[in-house]
Amino acid sequence: MESEYNANSSFYLSFLSRYVDDVNFTLWLHRTVVYPLIVTFLLPFVFVFLIYFSSISLYIFKFHSWLLLKEIKADDVKFWKVAIKFIAAVWDAHATLYHGYEICGLEHLPKDSNGLLIYYHGAIPIDMYYFVAKIYLKYDRLIYTVGDRFLFKLPGWKIIAQALKVSPGTINSCTDTLKNGNLLAISPGGVYEAQFGNHYYELLWQQRLGFAKVAMESKAPIIPMFTENLREGFRNIGLGRRFFIKMYNLTRIPFRPIYGVPFVKLRTHLGPPIYVEEGDTPKKIQEKTAAAIEKLIVENQRIPGSIVGGILDRIFEKRKIDIVVNSARQKKFMNNKDL
Repeated sequence: MESEYNANSSFYLSFLSRYVDDVNFTLWLHRTVVYPLIVTFLLPFVFVFLIYFSSISLYIFKFHSWLLLKEIKADDVKFWKVAIKFIAAVWDAHATLYHGYEICGLEHLPKDSNGLLIYYHGAIPIDMYYFVAKIYLKYDRLIYTVGDRFLFKLPGWKIIAQALKVSPGTINSCTDTLKNGNLLAISPGGVYEAQFGNHYYELLWQQRLGFAKVAMESKAPIIPMFTENLREGFRNIGLGRRFFIKMYNLTRIPFRPIYGVPFVKLRTHLGPPIYVEEGDTPKKIQEKTAAAIEKLIVENQRIPGSIVGGILDRIFEKRKIDIVVNSARQKKFMNNKDL
């Protein structure tokens, strides 16, 4: 194996040396550019691995529940709960080690009543996996989530959706979930925001009003949610944006490649609840919710996002965030007394 690696390396260096005269520069390029590049594009596969590890683990719990219950000698234990606890512990450990994940504003999250979490969608919604895991471990409450329909065509996803209460979500089904006293998370931007958002953190909701109609029907409070440095942990490649937009519009499948950076600090912020008032329309509710999330972004996120700054945030906890936004946006959301 080692001889094969050395042969490959020699071939690669020989190939580079044809175009680069300085051998030292060639070695530097190989060690300081190529390796980090490989790592950044492999990181999203760690995320995929965790999803399939979760799927396999849930199947193990499902098919061998009788044996597991016998071993722990607790016939009344619900094996799904044991399985979800295990999966949540795995994701929480990953969140802590890789991203020093934490949540701010937990006082805004209902502890024993319903609530509609509306969140900004990153290139990968890894913050939602972390958030669901930490809330389940801390409060023993499972947050229902709405996922894009293409997910349900992926092998292994069905059991995850079954155990973790992920569904495509209709206005009626989401309303029923909230009326039953549950917490429900929706990203209005969805896959489109994930694929075509960038490190300027602009909301790409495309006039979607479904969540607002759900809030009106269920009378559930809306809790705005945003995760700091989310676009620094995982980003879409910058090339071919128009091509990938056309592909998405044709297929509704996310094709745009993603790369990741380890050790970026991720911190989820929850804002004060937004209540539906008499006379509110879906459009008005959407605008109030968007403004609340924009406020969380402006107050907690450096704009444009910085990968180096995101990594340093893990070292310097008491840092002053350098918010670089245009004066009009800052004035609108930082000095808006109505918010």
